[in-house]
Amino acid sequence: MAESFAFEIAGKVLEKLGSAACERISLAWGVREEFEKLKLTLAAIRAVVLDAEQQQARSLELSLWLQRFKDACYDVDDLIDEFEIQALRRLVLKRGSTGRKVRHFFSGSNPWAFNFRMGYKIKKANEMLNKIAAEKAKFHLTEKHETNVIHRERETYSFVKTSSVIGRDEAKQHLVNFLMNPTDGEDIPVLPTVGIGGIGKTTLAQLVFNEESVKSHFELRIWVCVTEDFDIKQLMIKIIKSAIGMNCKDMNKEEIHKVLQDCLNGKRFFMVLDDVWNEDKKIWSELKDLLCGGAQGSRIIITTRSRKVATITGTIPPYDLEHLSYDNCLSLFLKLAFKEGEEKQHDNLVRIGEGIVQKCKGVALAVKTLGSLLCSTRVQHDWELVRDSELWKLKQEENDILPALKLSYDHLPWYLKQCFAFCSVFPKDFEFNHLFLISLWMANGFLQSPNENEEPEDVGNRYIQELLSRSFFQQVEDGIFFSTLKMHDLVHDLALSVAQNEVNSCNHYSTGNVRHLWFDLSKQDASQLPNNLGCLQSLFLLDTEGKADNESLIPEVISRSKHLRVLGLAECNLEQLPSNISYLKQLRCLSLAYIGNIKRFPNSICNLQSLRTLDFSGCGGIEELPKDIRYLISLRELTVTTKQTRLQENGISCLICLRRLIFSECENLEKLFEDIQNLTALRELYIYECHNLVSLPQGLKYLPTLESLSILNCEKLDLTMEELELEREEDGSLRKLFIGGVPKLESLPQWILLGSTKTLQCLAISNLENVLTLPTWIQHLTSLQSLEISICPKLLVLPEGMQHLTALKRLIIEGCPKLSKRCIEETGEDWPKIAHVPDFYCDETDDE
Repeated sequence: MAESFAFEIAGKVLEKLGSAACERISLAWGVREEFEKLKLTLAAIRAVVLDAEQQQARSLELSLWLQRFKDACYDVDDLIDEFEIQALRRLVLKRGSTGRKVRHFFSGSNPWAFNFRMGYKIKKANEMLNKIAAEKAKFHLTEKHETNVIHRERETYSFVKTSSVIGRDEAKQHLVNFLMNPTDGEDIPVLPTVGIGGIGKTTLAQLVFNEESVKSHFELRIWVCVTEDFDIKQLMIKIIKSAIGMNCKDMNKEEIHKVLQDCLNGKRFFMVLDDVWNEDKKIWSELKDLLCGGAQGSRIIITTRSRKVATITGTIPPYDLEHLSYDNCLSLFLKLAFKEGEEKQHDNLVRIGEGIVQKCKGVALAVKTLGSLLCSTRVQHDWELVRDSELWKLKQEENDILPALKLSYDHLPWYLKQCFAFCSVFPKDFEFNHLFLISLWMANGFLQSPNENEEPEDVGNRYIQELLSRSFFQQVEDGIFFSTLKMHDLVHDLALSVAQNEVNSCNHYSTGNVRHLWFDLSKQDASQLPNNLGCLQSLFLLDTEGKADNESLIPEVISRSKHLRVLGLAECNLEQLPSNISYLKQLRCLSLAYIGNIKRFPNSICNLQSLRTLDFSGCGGIEELPKDIRYLISLRELTVTTKQTRLQENGISCLICLRRLIFSECENLEKLFEDIQNLTALRELYIYECHNLVSLPQGLKYLPTLESLSILNCEKLDLTMEELELEREEDGSLRKLFIGGVPKLESLPQWILLGSTKTLQCLAISNLENVLTLPTWIQHLTSLQSLEISICPKLLVLPEGMQHLTALKRLIIEGCPKLSKRCIEETGEDWPKIAHVPDFYCDETDDE
């Protein structure tokens, strides 16, 4: 089931070779002709790669040829990177004038030596690609173009053996109530049932479809397994066939439509549209219009894996099908793995079966797959093999769990496939921050956009929402600024199966040149590190138990991993960062979070001109920032922890590409740099646990692009600041604001929001013990969608005009006893101000 990704990687490299930036580079270094040869050869090979990817399972030689081509594409990508890095170095030299200090900073950068070295590398790359191109003839491959058509079709039917279904009584009753309860309006009510592949959506729909009370309530019951391309004509044919048994294949569309109208006209029908993938609202509306002839009381239930499909189709909120409980899963497993009563004779196998059920994590199809796999063997070793093996290593039939999940993967656009497969580098049950994931995708060049003006961070957010919508990610926590995500274990198995030659997570080693590696020294010995680290693009090295000798192991790993784009050393037991980290010229993301013993970084870290993300949050021992931090001219995200009382001027303020700036646990910091207004690209500013911070710089008021501001637990901070001039009233851009743990604050400062009354969407205030009232100007926040108020014990009343916040969708009030009492639904004095808010939560209040 392994994917090669060769087509996508080659496409990305071709896009870079054809870019305006690459054109400038090729002219500047006189390599335009050589780059053109690379581009032509790459394009010629890529034209047959789709055919090769489809055939590789039948030919080991072809699979190895694809691997060589993919490796060659990575080599060309590295070549282009080296030129881009050299261009960045020139830019730093230019900005730093010709002073000896800057030139010494880049000592060893000889342009003649660079030209000679790169000329040799380009020649070798062309030779390799020419050899690969010559070999493709023997495979008799044909040219194919990328298409979104999925050739595999799944068929379902309405029958189910009720006695074989376990643990769905509550869900079945929910759907039956939807079918039976009367509703107002002429539109046919549609209930989408959503969940991961294999969780039991179809089985639940079958249960409801065959329920006796449902049978007697509806004149027509129609079951349609929806084809993946959502063809309207084919759907009409299927609906008619299910409803009255008539075959309309030879009719034209007009004739079929007339038969459908006659079939539904005046009848109360119940229709199941099973396994819907279509995300085009216009096509759904066309089908819905064709079904409007039914009588009052008609109902439609849809099953889908996609939340976007549910949003498009549903007239009411979707029903999220929950995972089966462990006890229900075990009952189902024992029923499938043993004949009735036989399990009493095999206590040893039942104990192993309990472990097998745990790995299914509540997904019914996984239980069925593994239970059926073991029904023919009573050999303990066979059972232990299933319990201890990764799911993707076990043989499965077409309708088993992994092929079912693979269908969801096949529907992903190519740019999401690579992003999803990359996530298999994380261990199972690993919870990751969405901002962290986006920085990793960005560092590896996965974020693609047809709009050159779209920021990579926005592209990454869009990708995450798409993967969430399709159930590839689960949301653990949804905060205003940070979302915490994880992957279901079975989805993680799927990711491993499609990324076997790309990603190694923990002990999942494979052949080929590994690109992304997670290595935990508390679970693995350093001797188990792969021999070939030269192809690594991402390395996450964990050393929470201090097993790494920082004088040898980490410097050695760095010296063997010269093409790294991502290096994660978070929580490693280091006293100093190896100086040879400056050799990682292609490094874009460096995480050094919570390395408690480290006091300073080598200034050579500032030699990493490609670095976009630098995180040393939680490094409480840092005494000073690198003095040449201003040379990190590509930096977009910086997370700082430091013992300094004041930040040096002409340092962070020179990072004009900075989009996100985080100050975390800067215990002694009293003042930020004054010229913060120089950060004209800054979109997000977070200040956490800076307990001695006294004031914010005046320049903060003039940042033209600031969208998110969070200030949390800064006990000495005084937010009083002269207000902006009224003529700047509409110039703000703030969308999210969170203020908490600032005891000096008695009222929300108007200077923060003045100018952003039409842009602010989320506002949260927390742990503000001295705030008595909210300002009346809150009613002018016309775009406000979410408002959270927590632990403000002196807050007595909501301001007048709250009812004018028509965009407000979510309101939470917690830890404000007097205010909560005034907001009690229907009876509270402030209830009329917020009665229009659809999602309202107020904690319990104690009567005084």
